[in-house]
Amino acid sequence: MQKRMGEAVARVARKVNDTVENKTDSLDLANCKLMTFPIGIYKAMRSVTEGIHHISLANNELKSITSRFVTTFSQLRELNLAGNYLHRLPEEVTSLLHLRAINLSRNRFRRFPEPLAAVTALETIDLEENEITEVPVEKLATMASLRSLNLRANPVGPEVRLLVRPLVPFDLLLSPEEPVPKA
Repeated sequence: MQKRMGEAVARVARKVNDTVENKTDSLDLANCKLMTFPIGIYKAMRSVTEGIHHISLANNELKSITSRFVTTFSQLRELNLAGNYLHRLPEEVTSLLHLRAINLSRNRFRRFPEPLAAVTALETIDLEENEITEVPVEKLATMASLRSLNLRANPVGPEVRLLVRPLVPFDLLLSPEEPVPKA
């Protein structure tokens, strides 16, 4: 058990070091069994955080994302948080002025993460396979940059199915309606 934890820590350290040394614009910490975003990464990446545009924390065990994470990586354009245990986002997400795509599929959201509606540059939101029943239709309709909203495999209410062009200027992806069983 400790050996596996040590290997996981070493893998995260290698990935962070690669990003810092090569000054790449991406940080890929997918599949690292992270339960939280390691505080040490903030210090290790201090010199390059402004240049990080893409972060993947997919398929970890994250239950939350902190406001510090959002404010540290303020230049993000793409954020992949798929396959975690998230159920809300910090309000500071609204400060991600360059964020164009966010993947929150396979998480634990019960309602649409409302701070996203204030992220003006967002073009793509993936919320497939959550537990979302309610969607702020009016707020979404005002998102000028939004091109695609994926709500497949969510138990959304029937009012969301009524969102059709020209009402909303983006592609709305939903699962097919379940056929009503015959009596």
